[in-house]
Amino acid sequence: MPKTVKLARVYITEGRRDKQDGNLFHVLFKLLHNEHHIRAMTVFRGVAGFSTHGAIHASDLLRLTADLPLVLEFYDDPDKVDAAIETIKPHLAPGHIVTWMVECQ
Repeated sequence: MPKTVKLARVYITEGRRDKQDGNLFHVLFKLLHNEHHIRAMTVFRGVAGFSTHGAIHASDLLRLTADLPLVLEFYDDPDKVDAAIETIKPHLAPGHIVTWMVECQ
């Protein structure tokens, strides 16, 4: 039977650091997995992207470091997703999380 869940996407780059706790990806991953026990999460690594400030993040031979885009996508019951977002929001700049309701088959 289909169930309505909330899907969230978090947009960061792989080199982004958290103010106190190290690599932002690892901080968010641990919070979603260990603290909120989110049902499912997938991390996508992009080959290129740009930020709201126009900074290009791409993998090519001219760049010595590749600070590639990452998308953390997760879903669960709407209340769990909302609680998780409130926990991770302080680690992110505004406008880096999108959500919508979806049907889980």
